[in-house]
Amino acid sequence: MTFTVDAAVAGTFRREYHQLVGGLVGLTRDRSLAEDCVQEAFAAALERWRCEGVPRRPGAWLTTVARNRAVDRLRHETVRAARLREAAAVLPAYDELPPAPSLIRDVQLRLIFTCCHPALSLPSQVALTLRTVVGLGPAEIARALLVPPGTLAQRLVRARRSLREAGLRCELPPAAELPGRATAVRAVLYLLFTEGYAATAGADLVRRGLCAEAVRLARLLARLLPDDPETLGLLALLLLHEARRDARTDAHGDLVPLERQDRRRWDRDRVAEGVGLLDRALRRGRPGPYQVQAAIVACHATAPDAARTDWAQIAGLYAELAELAPSAVVQLNRAVAVGMAHGPQRGLALLEQVERSGELAGNHLVPAVRADLLRRLDRRGEAAGAYRRALDLAGNDAERRYLRGRLAEVTGLPRDQAK
Repeated sequence: MTFTVDAAVAGTFRREYHQLVGGLVGLTRDRSLAEDCVQEAFAAALERWRCEGVPRRPGAWLTTVARNRAVDRLRHETVRAARLREAAAVLPAYDELPPAPSLIRDVQLRLIFTCCHPALSLPSQVALTLRTVVGLGPAEIARALLVPPGTLAQRLVRARRSLREAGLRCELPPAAELPGRATAVRAVLYLLFTEGYAATAGADLVRRGLCAEAVRLARLLARLLPDDPETLGLLALLLLHEARRDARTDAHGDLVPLERQDRRRWDRDRVAEGVGLLDRALRRGRPGPYQVQAAIVACHATAPDAARTDWAQIAGLYAELAELAPSAVVQLNRAVAVGMAHGPQRGLALLEQVERSGELAGNHLVPAVRADLLRRLDRRGEAAGAYRRALDLAGNDAERRYLRGRLAEVTGLPRDQAK
């Protein structure tokens, strides 16, 4: 009997763990809480199924237990109780969702499609989904969308009010309408991965769980829309970035810049898969922003070493990306690429345009890029000032350690004295 129960729990875990966590994230908007409650439900199953027998629907049993535990915790925490009421007003409860259509069996992906309601503007769809379904915090979403926190808060309030006043209920649309929501869904997955790849704050540069979840959902989206080039491009982009993840930090958790990374630590299988997906996407003859970004990362991923990176091609691709999806972030990255391909002075000229726009005011990457370009021009005093400004703005500990190391290099001071 024990073997049977253990096998039943293990099998259910393999099949339904992500579904259960996804459902609870949709309810609580707290991934840590969701994972804790699901794990507690599996622990309870090991104990109770030995006495009561394996239920006819193990997944439903676990859903009920995990959800009850989450609700109990939320009831005892005032702030989280408010989140629960807020989430319930926007999304249907997990067990009230209609049966999953054959096209989308994953709960988390279904909830993302459900929340990306076309009655809202695209930025509002993305913001509401990141907050309500994915569970990112306001600071993380504001950074991802490049808006002040106050603007984000107003956007979320307006989005919820619009749905409520129009009498619209967040429901999964018919299969024929799914491609129409794919733009917002792709943006949600991309920003989820971005937060995982370079965390807004905290001790660690990388939040591996967020990266893994974004890749998992992007794979499912690519199966759902196998002929959509931008969906293929998104998956290629995430895989090519993910291939370099382990080399981005050293044994102490410190950031390792691209030119110093040990390329033997890159996951070559993922590089090959990403390049293959990109080729499939480009053959469809409909280039888009995710495909161009994937092509940029592929240039890095396939270069034999840092010295032989084709920076001229990368700069050209950023120019194309600026036409397809103009933004201050694209121009910032273009400034870096132009600086590498054609010299730091030309990179600074592009960077000054970004600074004059004011769109990235308060973002530490702007002074960090300026500092690097000035360092390469041997303008060390100016570079030191820019590194200090970047340090004042950076929120992630790993990035701050990296910037302090660069500041030490240009000032000649020991790292612990570089301020």
